[in-house]
Amino acid sequence: MTSRAPLDCVLALLRAIEGGGGAAEIAPFLAEDYTLSEAPHLLAPAGATRNRAEALAGADAAHQVVSGQRFEVRRTTCEGNRVVVEAEWSATLLMALPHWDTGEVIRARVASVFEVRDGRVVSQDSYDCYFTPPHA
Repeated sequence: MTSRAPLDCVLALLRAIEGGGGAAEIAPFLAEDYTLSEAPHLLAPAGATRNRAEALAGADAAHQVVSGQRFEVRRTTCEGNRVVVEAEWSATLLMALPHWDTGEVIRARVASVFEVRDGRVVSQDSYDCYFTPPHA
């Protein structure tokens, strides 16, 4: 992969996820020392931290949980190698989760801070705020 500008790298990663990308499709965007930190949220009340291998395994496993992932980017902010993305995320559930039934569209307001080095994401700190359906 040629070295991309940090914003281009992050947006290409999001598009790969939207395209149904699993580990093979998103791996080129992640540095070998990549880490993902999720702040506590509705589906992970204690938050979570994952390394590259765990994040790639999660990308493959996501195909059993959701389909049609979409990121509607609302705003981006860039400073050096840091990119902040605010987006509306949605996907259709392939299985029931707490607060949602199979087939429902799950939505979240997402703010993520990415650090990019040499055209690859080194770290991602995500703050996800899920919208619950009226019957939850």
